[in-house]
Amino acid sequence: METDDPQKIWARLAGLTPARIGLGRAGSFLPTRAVLRFGLDHAQARDAVHTPMDADAVAEAIGALGLGTLRAASRAPDRASYLRRPDLGRRLAPEDRAALEASEGGADLALVVADGLSARAVHEGAAPLLAAFAPHAERAGWRLAPVVVAAQARVALGDEIGAALRARAVAVLIGERPGLSSPDSLGIYLTLAPRVGRSDAERNCISNVRAAGLTHDRAAFRLAWLLERALALGLTGVRLKDESDRALASGGTAAAVEDASRA
Repeated sequence: METDDPQKIWARLAGLTPARIGLGRAGSFLPTRAVLRFGLDHAQARDAVHTPMDADAVAEAIGALGLGTLRAASRAPDRASYLRRPDLGRRLAPEDRAALEASEGGADLALVVADGLSARAVHEGAAPLLAAFAPHAERAGWRLAPVVVAAQARVALGDEIGAALRARAVAVLIGERPGLSSPDSLGIYLTLAPRVGRSDAERNCISNVRAAGLTHDRAAFRLAWLLERALALGLTGVRLKDESDRALASGGTAAAVEDASRA
């Protein structure tokens, strides 16, 4: 039996993943192309972390979808403080909390678009994700609060925002910590009955939402499925198992999965 050329085997494997495999070598070191690519990816990851979010552009793109927007910021006064003090990014600036509490509340879902650790992910992915989610919300009859565009924000900031808006649940769309092959990854964190002090175990996470990962349509479906189950069961987090893939094969709703499980 003829054995394939090892270089061809590695080339095929490398075509299946963005991971750094089959890079080759030049003497005892990496080839120049691999070194330069690493430098580029590292620079893109650093830029994703340090580039400020263009809140005006994000709000304009969301408003073009017919969704209202509000603004908020955490207690981190600048990007350097935000990166050094994660705790400041988890709490609202007092004046913004007061403004949110004064707005009309009582929605089924509060949506928060937060810069997190990749403004690029928010610039490229937030509006398309919301556009894909809106039809699900309309079909389900969910009342949505105005989308809060939050600066210098960590995931837990959504708990305080959701509580201030008196929402039944909050979904935080946030730029994820960039990897060397994914500086544009958006994460979604869903929490029922948001309030300050909620733990990460009480959230459901949908990650790697980007062109080379989970598509906006699939992410929106998964969020809608999880929200439907969360409102029906009264829980989110480790106790709520994500079976949205089964739902796609069973008719597209959480109820379809429940019916299939009983059959």
